[in-house]
Amino acid sequence: MLEYAEIVDVSKEALQLRDAYLKAGIVTPKYSDDALHVALASVSTCSLIVSWNFKHIVHFEKIPLYNAVNILNGYSEIKIFSPLEVIKYEED
Repeated sequence: MLEYAEIVDVSKEALQLRDAYLKAGIVTPKYSDDALHVALASVSTCSLIVSWNFKHIVHFEKIPLYNAVNILNGYSEIKIFSPLEVIKYEED
């Protein structure tokens, strides 16, 4: 999948945004890697995240919170979906 992915370095901005998610209580420090995942995508201006992580990322209560923190910190909203929501199947 590396030919389709963009690898980004952990930046100061991403760490600050991760910390803002933690401060907002979106996830606990135990799951700071999940917050960093969203922060990296947000800082890198990704248009969407596709994830199987239904507990801390693809969660109907958390997505608006991530986006609220993004807006408060000068970043755009990010769309977050499960793979089943973005896979297109061939028609018979």
